[in-house]
Amino acid sequence: MATGTSASDHGTSATVGEKLFYKIGEVSQLTGLPAYVLRFWESELGFLRPQKTRGRQRKYTPKDIEMLLQIKRMRYEQGFTLEGLKRRWHTRAGMQERRPSRDTVEVVRRVKHEVQEMLKVLGNST
Repeated sequence: MATGTSASDHGTSATVGEKLFYKIGEVSQLTGLPAYVLRFWESELGFLRPQKTRGRQRKYTPKDIEMLLQIKRMRYEQGFTLEGLKRRWHTRAGMQERRPSRDTVEVVRRVKHEVQEMLKVLGNST
């Protein structure tokens, strides 16, 4: 989770989550990545989209910074290519969207059971 995460593990001393938004220079310092790399990744990786002000300045949230740190680890420590990152990120996002939670499955099961009971009652009353 982004809130309160120390960036010291990533070569900086600030704490991510102290502010709601960070400018690109601040994010560069927090992540140890040059601003041009942040802009390049934004252009190449469609899932990385920081908000922008009216003046077109990027506004990164703590969640954006956590995503950048994860991309950095995957890219530089685990050796992912940009194409590999795109495929991996889209696969993970698709799996998260398709997989229902246990609570959802349980609710659907209960509703199905209740509907079957109602159909039995209605079938007996005609």
